[in-house]
Amino acid sequence: MTRQLVCGVDSSTQSTKVELRDAASGELVATGRGAHPATSPPTSEQDPRAWWSALGEALAHLDDHLGDVAAVAVAGQQHGLVLVDDAGDPVRPAKLWNDTASAPQGRALVDRHGAQAWADDAGSVPVASFTVTKLAWVAEHEPRSLDRTHLVMLPHDYLTWRLTGAHVTDRGDASGTGWWSPRAGVYVPSLLGLVVGDPDGWVRRLPRVLGPEEPAGRVTGAAAQATGLPAGSLVACGTGDNMAAALGLGLGTGDVVMSLGTSGTVYAVSDGPTADASGLVAGFADATGQYLPLVCTLNATGVTEMVARLLGVDVGALAELALDDGTSQSPPVLVPYLEGERTPDLPTASGLLTGLRRVTGRTDVARAAHLGVLCGLFAGVDALADSGVRLDGRRFLVGGGARSAAFRAFAADLWQAPVVVPAADEAVAAGACVQAAAGLHGEPPGAVARRWSLGTGTTVDPPGLIAADAVRAAYATAADAAARLA
Repeated sequence: MTRQLVCGVDSSTQSTKVELRDAASGELVATGRGAHPATSPPTSEQDPRAWWSALGEALAHLDDHLGDVAAVAVAGQQHGLVLVDDAGDPVRPAKLWNDTASAPQGRALVDRHGAQAWADDAGSVPVASFTVTKLAWVAEHEPRSLDRTHLVMLPHDYLTWRLTGAHVTDRGDASGTGWWSPRAGVYVPSLLGLVVGDPDGWVRRLPRVLGPEEPAGRVTGAAAQATGLPAGSLVACGTGDNMAAALGLGLGTGDVVMSLGTSGTVYAVSDGPTADASGLVAGFADATGQYLPLVCTLNATGVTEMVARLLGVDVGALAELALDDGTSQSPPVLVPYLEGERTPDLPTASGLLTGLRRVTGRTDVARAAHLGVLCGLFAGVDALADSGVRLDGRRFLVGGGARSAAFRAFAADLWQAPVVVPAADEAVAAGACVQAAAGLHGEPPGAVARRWSLGTGTTVDPPGLIAADAVRAAYATAADAAARLA
């Protein structure tokens, strides 16, 4: 008998990646990838149709297996604003999460409604990355685009819509918009009213929010012809990329994840919602019915890529340099605000390298690059703890940067505790597969993840290469200086 496969889609800033897994065992069967157009923040935009083309390209690598796909789920980059007209065409390019052009609109919204009120009503204080600020930017600069808008979507919603024709989303991705309440589980028209006229009318343009186990629909005949997926295959509700990664790791309450990709994130599963008026912690919902408080930084693996380029090496050689003993007794510190920063909210900031001396060597700079990325994220760990989030479970390091021996070693040292690097290389796509299998079998996503044992991997013990407290104190001082210069 032909086995059933599930397809997990990870539509990120840079590409669309797909995984096929056995629906029963979770065994990885095949993968594919299609590239997205490059972006150049502070303005970061893409035509949503490019994501659809990339999905087709990624699926084309799986041609021998596509006929066995019984269910699909899409995980997408959070916060992106997709506006579609009544003919089904994008009104304008989608503004992505790392587009910081809407920073002034974000500050104006906070000034108008108040930080604590935003945290209470939407779970988060909006910054440039949030969808509501991007809608405010369009309203201010391109009002005719709003006049043409028939439907409003997030990136994962757009791909689900192209697959099924259903205008739907899920609670995890909806919680990153700034107009949906994780605590109440409803849209908040008054928050939309801060941006557009007729907020009740705009709510009707928003996708229906599905429950964690509620399917979006089935692959249509037109979508099957365009992608090669079988017509009639189940399409799960999908979710945001961080929520899918949590599924792919089988996270439980108290487990904490540090993710190193284009952006850096730290998040944990929580039984209850958070409302951090400081704006450091985004009070997201997750894809299971719980919550996923999260801290996000704009600058992660791009920092080590840039420093590697400056030193004339690749990132692997940079990691080797970083693991060598430094030459300076007072090593330099890099504050990596290369594209501005989301957390802390410094959209116009730039990077700062401080503490240079005549004896400073390549190894010191290489180490500073890795530690700068991590220290920014460990400030996020502190913010989660300050918000009352339990962090007494497992510690995971995921994303492309988790392949780096230097990031692994320094993360364990800074945590002063063992860190697990999961065997599953792409937690987001794996989580989407979990969601698809849960919909296919009619079981909770968490039960599927536990059965597949996706959270297992390599345990990295602290090697004692750095003095964690001293490194974090030096970074905090340098970060204060970078903020004053912003």
